[in-house]
Amino acid sequence: MLKNIKHTFLSFLITSFCFAQVEEITPPDYIKSIYFNGGTTESQLPIIQLGQPLLLEFDVLNGDEEDYYYEIKHYNFDWTPSILVKSEYLEGFDEQRIRDYENSFNTLQIFSHYKVSIPNQYTKSIKITGNYIITIYDDYDDIVFSRKFMVYDQQANVGLQIKRSRDVTTIAEKQSVDITINSGQLQFVNPKQTIKTVIIQNNNLNTAITDLEPQYILGNELSYRYNDASSFYGGNEFLSFENKEIRAANSGVQYISLEDLYQTYLYTNTSRADLKYTYNPDINGNFFITALNSDKPEVEADYAWVHFALQYPEIKEDETIHVYGNFNNYQIEPQTALEHYQEEGVYSKAIKLKQGFYNYKYVIVDKDGNIDEHTIGGSFWQTENNYKVLVYYRELGTRYDKIIGLGEANSVGITN
Repeated sequence: MLKNIKHTFLSFLITSFCFAQVEEITPPDYIKSIYFNGGTTESQLPIIQLGQPLLLEFDVLNGDEEDYYYEIKHYNFDWTPSILVKSEYLEGFDEQRIRDYENSFNTLQIFSHYKVSIPNQYTKSIKITGNYIITIYDDYDDIVFSRKFMVYDQQANVGLQIKRSRDVTTIAEKQSVDITINSGQLQFVNPKQTIKTVIIQNNNLNTAITDLEPQYILGNELSYRYNDASSFYGGNEFLSFENKEIRAANSGVQYISLEDLYQTYLYTNTSRADLKYTYNPDINGNFFITALNSDKPEVEADYAWVHFALQYPEIKEDETIHVYGNFNNYQIEPQTALEHYQEEGVYSKAIKLKQGFYNYKYVIVDKDGNIDEHTIGGSFWQTENNYKVLVYYRELGTRYDKIIGLGEANSVGITN
């Protein structure tokens, strides 16, 4: 009881006095395979409809079987804490211990697999739409990691069209997102102030375009047809590998060896920036856990040291090359930084990953933390990408930003 009071008080202080935009907290190295989704087969940014279940799973590799707890908070459109009290957005209670966990079975890497789903017997439901963060913390009230998710209620129709860039200087590299919003249920009042949008490419919030104003308003229909403001670099198809059979080479895997754990050596990649675009099916940066001949891959899939290798000219001293993807929530971390082997002309890194199917790409990061996704992989207007648009609405007199619509489209049908 004292623990809950302490944690609630700390949460109150954070909510009351820290109105800066909240960022997700990166987990420590012993937390792996954070699998977060709202009904999809692969792990991706959960954008769920009101009333739809939410699932968060993760592995703890220290073998201590510690207790972990979860907390859910509501946020405004700009990821500042909302002024709502918990009872206004949650039915039931959070700050509960995660009771659903199992130890690994027949694996070289010992781990405990934790799972929490919403709703459950304590947290009955999420009552309203908006931005949320679920935070995992330990027995000492130390935050272990956090993840963002969104809840929407489809009160507006959100139409998307993916087009080539209207700027001739980037027409070969960029894709532009045109948006039309129409609602028969809501009467938009002062939409340039009350309606806000977020455009997300491939479930990556780091590159999202936010807060565009409607250019054209015709009654209750809003149109966004920007030349540049709503455009993304098309990038290239993600690279991928699969090691569901951990003892034998599979897709993208050159060879394997066994030490303390299995060592999975991928084929050496090269720059694709100067090559012609080639379609290669991917899952747009996401990943899923799978193991051959296993009914419960969550506890029976093993971990391996996956060796990434990139043949690439030497970069500047203040730059680094990283492996990038949803497997670590598109975060730039020391453990994803490739090391340069000058004699071989290769950048390489071993990352401990659970068996499964993974998408990844290589990015260059400068001294200021700016991420260049395209110098190594290239950028093409033909690239298949997934786009989602979330529409937020704060009615007059209300105290929070509702999400009133979700639109989704794929660039396969891109037009001029």
